Amino acid sequence: MKASFLKELYSVFVSRVAVIAAGIGGAVVTARYLGPEGNGVIAALMVYPSLFMTVGSLGIRQAAAYFVGQQKYELQDIYGAVLAIWLVTSVFCVASSYLLIKFFTKGIYSETLILLAVIAIPFSLYSTYSSGIFLGKQDIKEFNKINWIPAVLNFAFTFILVAIVPLGVAGSMLGTFIGAAILPFFIANKIRKVAVIKPVFNGVIIKGMLSLGIVYAISLLVTALNYKVDIILLNKYSTISELGIYSKSVNIVQYLWEVPTLVSTIVFSRSVGAKDPQEISRKVCRLLRFSSVIIIFASILMFLLSPLIIKVLFGAKFAGSVSVLNILLPGVLLLTVFKVLNMDIAGKGKPWLSMKAMVPAVIINILLNILWVPGHGANGSAAASLVSYTFASLMFLYVYSKEVKMPIKDILKFTSEDKEFARSYILKFTGKTVKHDS
Repeated sequence: MKASFLKELYSVFVSRVAVIAAGIGGAVVTARYLGPEGNGVIAALMVYPSLFMTVGSLGIRQAAAYFVGQQKYELQDIYGAVLAIWLVTSVFCVASSYLLIKFFTKGIYSETLILLAVIAIPFSLYSTYSSGIFLGKQDIKEFNKINWIPAVLNFAFTFILVAIVPLGVAGSMLGTFIGAAILPFFIANKIRKVAVIKPVFNGVIIKGMLSLGIVYAISLLVTALNYKVDIILLNKYSTISELGIYSKSVNIVQYLWEVPTLVSTIVFSRSVGAKDPQEISRKVCRLLRFSSVIIIFASILMFLLSPLIIKVLFGAKFAGSVSVLNILLPGVLLLTVFKVLNMDIAGKGKPWLSMKAMVPAVIINILLNILWVPGHGANGSAAASLVSYTFASLMFLYVYSKEVKMPIKDILKFTSEDKEFARSYILKFTGKTVKHDS
C-alpha cells in the first residue's frame, strides 16, 4: 500500500511541478510584456468565466468520481449522462459569462476580448467533467495529464503570442484558449477505450448526479468566491493597475497550496471508495501535519525573499506586489487546513459541510473589501482575504473535528506514529531497510 501511495504521489508531484513551472512562466511573460494594466485587464475579463466554470461544473467531476468509485452504475451510463449535462451547461455558462463581462465589468472591452474570455468554457468544462471518470477509477496517472497538459500548452502559446508575436492581452487570452481547446481531444481518445462517447439523457442517473453534484458545485462556488470576490471588488472600487498588482501577488502565493494539492487528489480518489472512512481521516490528518510543516518553512522563505522574487520575476513595475504578497502569506498558510481536510469531507460525499465555514468567510471578505479597498487598494483587499482565510480555516477545523469525531489536538499534534511514518518513507527512498528500535 505504501508503494502504491508513493507511486501515485510521485506521479502527482511530476504533474504539479509541470503546472507550477508553466504557471510561473506564463505569469512572467504577461508581467514583463503587458505590465500592471494589461494584467489587470486579463484578471477583470477572466474572473466571471472562472467563476462560471465552477458553477457550470455542477460538481460533476466529483459526482462522477463518487459514482464510479462506488460502482453505482455502469461506466458507459455514467459517462453518457456526463456528456448530456455538459451540452446544456456549456451553453448556459458561455451566455452568462458573456453578459456579465459585457454589462457588469468596469471598463469597455472589445467583442474580440470578451469572446476570447468565454470561448474556452465548453472545452474546459468537458475536461473537468471527464476527469471524474479517471479519478473515480483511481487512475491518477491519466488524471494528472489533464492538469499539466493545458498548463504547458497555455505557457507555450502565451509566450509565442505575447513575446514573439506581440498580440498583447488578446495574445495571452488566445494562448489560454488554445491550451484548453486541445486537451479534450486527448481525453476523448483515452475515454473511448472504455466507453462510447455519446450523450445519454438517462433521467435517473442525471438526477442522481445533479443531486450530489449541485451540492458539490455550491460548495465549490462559495469557496471560489472567497478567492475571486477580491478581484471583482478591486475592479469596482480601485484601479486596473492595482488589480494587476494584486493578481500577480496571488499568482505567486497560491503556489504554496501546491503541497496540499499534491496529496489532495490522492486523498479524494481513495476516499470515494474507502472501506474504512475513519482510517482515511487519520491518514489525511497526518498529511495535513506534514504539509503544514513544509508550507511554514516555504512561507518564511517567501516572506524573506519576496522583494527579490517580485523584482526578478515581474520587474520594478510590480514593486507594490511585495506588500500584498506578505499580507496574504499567513492567510494562505492557515487555509492549508481547509484545503487538505475538505478533500476528505468531499470524498465522503458531504461537501455541504465546507459551507459552514466558507459562507460566513465570504461575507466577511466582501464586507472588508468594501471597507478597505477604496482607501488601501490591493493591500486592503489582501488584508480582507487574510481575515477571511483565517476565519474559514479555524471554523472548518472545528466542523471537521465534529464530523470525524476526532479532537482538534489529535488532528494537529504530531505523534510517535508520525515519526515512524516519516522514518519509514525516508528509508524507503534511500533504499535502506527499516530497523525497529529494541
